[in-house]
Amino acid sequence: MPKNQFINPEEVRKPGQIDFNPIPVNQYNKTVEEEKENFTKEDFLRIYNDMVVIREFETMLNLIKTRGEYNGIPYNHPGPAHLSIGQEAAAVGMAYNLDVEDFIFGSHRSHGEILAKGLSAISKLDDKTLEKIMETHFDGKTLAPVKESHKGSTKELAVKFLLYGTLAEIFARETGFNRGVGGSMHAFFTPFGVYPNNAIVGGSGDISVGAALFKKVNRKKGIVVANIGDASMACGPVWEGLTFATMDQFRTLWDDDMKGGLPLIINIVNNQYGMGGQTCGETMGYDIAARVGAGLNTDQMHAERVDGYNPLAVIDAYRRKKKVLEEKRGPVLLDVLTYRFSGHSPSDASSYRTKEEIEAWEKQDSIVWFGNELEKAGIVTKEELEKIKAETTELVTNTMKLAIDDEVSPRMDMKKYPNRIGEMMFSNSSVDKMEDREPEVNHPIEENPRVKQIAKKERFMFDENGKPHSKIKTYALRDGIFEAIIDRFYKDPTLIAYGEENRDWGGAFAVYRGLTEALPYHRLFNSPISEGAIVGTAIGYAMCGGRVIPEIMYCDFLGRAGDEVFNQLPKWQAMSGNVLKMPVTIRVSVGSKYGAQHSQDWTALAAHIPGLKVVFPATPYDAKGLMNSALQGTDPVVFFESQRVYDIGEQFHEGGVPEGYYEIPLGEPDVKREGSDVTILTIGATLYRALEAAKILEEKYDFSAEVIDARSLVPFNYETVIESVKKTGRIIISGDANGRGSFLRDMASNITELAFDYLDAPPVVVGSRNWITPAHELEDYFFPQPEWFVDAIHEKIVPLKGHSAENDFSDGEQLERNAIGI
Repeated sequence: MPKNQFINPEEVRKPGQIDFNPIPVNQYNKTVEEEKENFTKEDFLRIYNDMVVIREFETMLNLIKTRGEYNGIPYNHPGPAHLSIGQEAAAVGMAYNLDVEDFIFGSHRSHGEILAKGLSAISKLDDKTLEKIMETHFDGKTLAPVKESHKGSTKELAVKFLLYGTLAEIFARETGFNRGVGGSMHAFFTPFGVYPNNAIVGGSGDISVGAALFKKVNRKKGIVVANIGDASMACGPVWEGLTFATMDQFRTLWDDDMKGGLPLIINIVNNQYGMGGQTCGETMGYDIAARVGAGLNTDQMHAERVDGYNPLAVIDAYRRKKKVLEEKRGPVLLDVLTYRFSGHSPSDASSYRTKEEIEAWEKQDSIVWFGNELEKAGIVTKEELEKIKAETTELVTNTMKLAIDDEVSPRMDMKKYPNRIGEMMFSNSSVDKMEDREPEVNHPIEENPRVKQIAKKERFMFDENGKPHSKIKTYALRDGIFEAIIDRFYKDPTLIAYGEENRDWGGAFAVYRGLTEALPYHRLFNSPISEGAIVGTAIGYAMCGGRVIPEIMYCDFLGRAGDEVFNQLPKWQAMSGNVLKMPVTIRVSVGSKYGAQHSQDWTALAAHIPGLKVVFPATPYDAKGLMNSALQGTDPVVFFESQRVYDIGEQFHEGGVPEGYYEIPLGEPDVKREGSDVTILTIGATLYRALEAAKILEEKYDFSAEVIDARSLVPFNYETVIESVKKTGRIIISGDANGRGSFLRDMASNITELAFDYLDAPPVVVGSRNWITPAHELEDYFFPQPEWFVDAIHEKIVPLKGHSAENDFSDGEQLERNAIGI
């Protein structure tokens, strides 16, 4: 919603038509003879060699999976091996012109892409750089097995290093590129420009867009290639990623040298099948996948179908498309036609396709064809080609011997280090800024109108007489979040923020009001209504070295970004072997007033997933301190904010919210009210209803409640809670989430185990009802109310003299509700 773009009804209502340009299909028609002027003999041999290396590497994996041995060497590999045998020309052609600064992302069938890009990088890097890369990766642990018996050049050693690091990773060896934690479908090696491959079909479709965004925003060299399959064109991450990548604002609204499209190639590795589904004629309707480009922007994404069985055709396409990106006219869509001889996996009998079809494609095998063409053109002899094959077989055989040797290629010792993988879940780093340069801002922070306004506010809610200040004068929770975020924008030059209505509007709940004036367009912008892409692009941006704040407007919309939040963001640090960091802080507002699809507390979903840190502040002091900590760290944080308390002032911290910088460590709960008879542990805005209940308990029943604000869910230090329970002997755990399956229940279970000897009664959970969230007018019957705490204590913990419960917390009621599922 940019204010400077006028949508003129006189123009948009005019009659007319949309004209599409022709999309080229397999237009390359040069012979090897004709290409001699562009390639040396060494170039041609490199192309052939790289295809042969990939073929033999995957043939080895196929034989291990189907026969349990390769070249007489037995080995049992129970893990996955999704092979791309037949697709070698497409992979090598893609990688040939790419530099080390060019990044590729892949899918679960990416061994060929890893090797092709790695071999391309090795050919371009000098010996000194290669030596440094190999020696510094995990302190040389991946290099050591191949270096010990190596005789030859540094580049030959680097090839052995590439094959070994990849295979050791596939075989779950600690000497693999990612310590064996990633495995076959997640192997990658960033020093060669190989970024994560993804086990989720289409998973790289939006992550790669974030990587291209990082290069653009931070003026980095190189392009990004998203290798995705033809069947992934049906996946949400791909479509949302394409929508994000083709936003008009890159060309129309971004300033100065930022103006122009993303440096991104969407590379559809079109082997014409998605598992057992034939994309053309069965599961998709595009006929030719390149057609999709016409629907995304006026440039039709420069879409083109390329014959991926001819490596020279793919090389030619990449040479041309790289120029398009260098001219800032991206992104580009390439439909690279190829075929896999192998099934979806080695256990796949290919019953969904005919033997005749497979044989027809095998007769046009790109490696055989290209070798024959080289011979015809007099570039190589048959003997030279056979020598390459023999040397490759020996290379792959030796690589396999090393990778299966338990002495030189051990797996993680989980008996000796039982918490090894757990220790890899978080980096727990503290970083002021991700790059050491000046941030781009529009004016000094002290000149910002919102900063000036906040400076005049009262940072404690009450005056010296205990009377609350007026709402307009009170420093509120949203102000605390704003102060932390704008401070980081002026520290970290890589920090960007985006989501729905982030710019001009100031965010849906006015947290960002004032940022629009402070920041250039490329640091704060509106995204499409594509929650998956909002988070997915943030993942790619962070992978490449940036810090990012994506916003999900309502907690309920986390479901729209389910794969990205629950299956991508939390896992890449550990799956990378701690090579990657993930400084992503997702702001998520928890609502009310808007009914069943806009008012849910889904904190339990985030807290359930290993690899996510989860916080939920309820006071301005905590909100600012926790946001500072989240933005100082390098781990993914889901930062929940309740719409109920955006306007609330600070009631607890003496002196109010400090003007300067401070951090509150994630995981430390805080006692908001001291008491002696019962502990009430709350998550989020329920804190204030618990405090009301504590007041009722004290005034009516002379019953003292200690109220603890969890502040964080993951991590969580139970010591404070246990100490309280030692004193009170009783505890209620409460939040706005539905009681069933909530994190409240997890806390209750842990407290029972950890504080069993100090409890006089079982912990009691007071959550929301297990219904859909009703309209605002009925919410008091759904979300926990102060009276609920009193009734729960009376019925489940200790009778309160003279009290008559209005809300039924009896065992019988609990049994009945569970029996009918509510």
